[in-house]
Amino acid sequence: MSELTLRPTRAGEAVVMVARCLRLSRRNVDALLTSLLLPVLLMLLFVYLFGGAIDTGTRYVTYVVPGVLLLCASFGAASTAVSVTTDLTNGVIERFRTMDVSATAILGGHVVASIARNAVSTVLVLALAVAIGFRPAVDPLRWLAAFGVLLLFLLAMSWLSAAFGLLVRTPEAASGFTFLAMFLPYPSSAFVPVETMPSWIRGFADHQPVTPVIETLRALLLGTPTGTAPTLAVAWCLGVLAVSVPLTAVLFRRRVA
Repeated sequence: MSELTLRPTRAGEAVVMVARCLRLSRRNVDALLTSLLLPVLLMLLFVYLFGGAIDTGTRYVTYVVPGVLLLCASFGAASTAVSVTTDLTNGVIERFRTMDVSATAILGGHVVASIARNAVSTVLVLALAVAIGFRPAVDPLRWLAAFGVLLLFLLAMSWLSAAFGLLVRTPEAASGFTFLAMFLPYPSSAFVPVETMPSWIRGFADHQPVTPVIETLRALLLGTPTGTAPTLAVAWCLGVLAVSVPLTAVLFRRRVA
């Protein structure tokens, strides 16, 4: 049989890489449990430990769900950095390159697997939120729009995380991106209204990418006016993608050259 017949197509490569990353996630039980249980624990923590002391003008579970969704999405997307760096340090990517597997398939596999993991955690968070009192009253179109915005955010953060994983040299260094990604939702409107913050923090909270994404999700899920939040959220996500995707290509060529 010829080499051309044995070699999968580019689309086939992408499917194989995604399946590989999902199998690795399934085998890494500790990381899988963390990515699935952390959202549940965070939801319970914020609602039952802090919710009674925070006045948001509505039930705290109603206010906090979009923030927990973004916090967990940031954590899940950031784990892509560790996965990419691990593949680089153990020589797996070099072996793939000797088989002429494309960089897009290799990195795209990590990104798509990240999105798949986060889809499961998102469903868990929403199911728990409904169980403890979250009552979204919106039509299917708003649900679809909310998931679309969350998907775009996940895509942007996962590619940015992949770029960071290519930039650093060890998985331990790559894990630092997880801290940065999880930090961003805190100085935002995720858990308390921005208006309650000191002025020097409020300026940052108002002009960072997470806040408009959270405000968009909150408005879409609760049926309130969205204002300019969706435009800002999409602009931030597309801007991150416009930087991170070409950056991963440049960094990948430098690391495997």
